[in-house]
Amino acid sequence: MSEPDWRALLIEAARKDIETRTRLARSGELFNGYHPEMEAVHNANADLLERVIGAIGWPGRHALSDEGAGAAFLIIQHAIARPALQRRALALMLDAIPEGQANALDAAYLADRIAIFEGGEQTFATQFDWDANGQLSPGPTRDPATLDDRRASVGLPPIADSIAETRASAAAEGERAPVDVAQRRAEFEAWARRVGWRA
Repeated sequence: MSEPDWRALLIEAARKDIETRTRLARSGELFNGYHPEMEAVHNANADLLERVIGAIGWPGRHALSDEGAGAAFLIIQHAIARPALQRRALALMLDAIPEGQANALDAAYLADRIAIFEGGEQTFATQFDWDANGQLSPGPTRDPATLDDRRASVGLPPIADSIAETRASAAAEGERAPVDVAQRRAEFEAWARRVGWRA
């Protein structure tokens, strides 16, 4: 039996993720907790990526082109209910960076996401959430005084630019702050424990 066309499968899976998100965002359904349909797509795509990694290791740019590797990154970034897979993928990405098979910017996003889900501080402030003032703001971040230097080291713009862009993008999609931020955070904590991010 011939090896599956991993590149085509990953690209199609990423396309389904984007299409599902766009449709649910248009209807407003996306922004009320973790929508079950979106969760199902993320989990199915995580299953695919796990098979790809098992077969060929990290799906890098040399093997799968920029498009295939980009699809793999989108899938792993959205595999939020799979702590072990995200941690494994980050280690593989870091090993692949010196060979040009992955890039530091993608690794920065994934490392930040893992840190936030684990209840820690992120390094590059790529992960945002609603704050007590009803604004999208970076989640807990270490050493704010040197943040823009760290961001520049992986190709990110100054944090002020990203804050403005993130807030504008959310407003354009019709995303609004939750009515009860404390309840939303409690629900997130419960979800994080349920899927294995927290003890």
